[in-house]
Amino acid sequence: QSMDSYEPTQAGRAIEDFVDAQLSNWYVRLCRRRFWKGDYEHDKKCAYQTLYECLETLSRLIAPIAPFFADWLFNNLNAVTNRFEIESVHHLLFPSFNSAAINEDLEKRMQLAQDTSSLVLSIRKKVNIKVRQPLQKIFIPGLDQEMVNNIKLIENIIKSETNIKEVEILDANNDFIRKKAKANFKTLGKKLGAKMKWAAAEIEKFDNKTIEIVQSGEYLLNEKAVKNGEDPVFISGEDLEIITDSIPGYEIATKANLTVALDISITQVLKNEGNARELVNRIQTIRKELNFELTDKIIVEISENTELQPSIIEFKDYICREILADKLEFYPGLTKGFSIEVNEIPLIVSVIKK
Repeated sequence: QSMDSYEPTQAGRAIEDFVDAQLSNWYVRLCRRRFWKGDYEHDKKCAYQTLYECLETLSRLIAPIAPFFADWLFNNLNAVTNRFEIESVHHLLFPSFNSAAINEDLEKRMQLAQDTSSLVLSIRKKVNIKVRQPLQKIFIPGLDQEMVNNIKLIENIIKSETNIKEVEILDANNDFIRKKAKANFKTLGKKLGAKMKWAAAEIEKFDNKTIEIVQSGEYLLNEKAVKNGEDPVFISGEDLEIITDSIPGYEIATKANLTVALDISITQVLKNEGNARELVNRIQTIRKELNFELTDKIIVEISENTELQPSIIEFKDYICREILADKLEFYPGLTKGFSIEVNEIPLIVSVIKK
């Protein structure tokens, strides 16, 4: 539509948003294990072929506004598959969309997964808890049955993206997360004038359920009065200022009609797993510095450390699996190797290709 309207800038921005927010930072990131783990079977083929189709279609979409890069991308892909007997993407027709491939329910669920993950990650950043540190639970109020069903379908994605053990769904009008609404005088003042004081008093009576309804669309504020012939007064989410009561041990974040409460307490069990994940990250960095191949097996020696040993022993199988180590052992007085820190605890690590 933008191209037909001679609006290449808008078209370019739509493409940029898709590549950045949806394809690169969501689909590709979520599919890392599908790309790298296991044999080249059905699921892995699906992951690669979906990515291939996106990239090939993108080469055709961007051809009018990035002609040389589009050609480079297309020819790199076509050199492998030989799907087209042509030398340039500019010899192809511009792609048309396939309405049968649009799944609005799936898009809605993925947006909910992205928004939820974004809220949880923003809380982690606010309270300075790394994503590699597992946390136990988040609570999400379900506005209606559709939202409850969608949360259940994307629960594993949320847990994987945010490193959370449990997702618990609350009733929209629950007593755990209590919201209070106040009138946004900036937006409502222009609409209501003399009725502003009355509207502010009505808004302060809202419970959780009503707040969620207002945030999801238009809400009739004077239903009874309308039945008696008065003009209707409609408000929406932008007309409210929301305050959420604090809960000890939890941090709360909200976006439109979505609210999450994150349990930020860290038990010893969670701390041990966080140490193990941090160690994996450090050793993966060492592998890169040593220019090891992704499939190279290694032997790891670690200096003895009373603070970290319980974590490493408890999660030894996980650590070895992630870093492709055939052997991981502790050595007292180890001096040769890389000096690293795992959650501010110093450690010497020796990594040898097997």
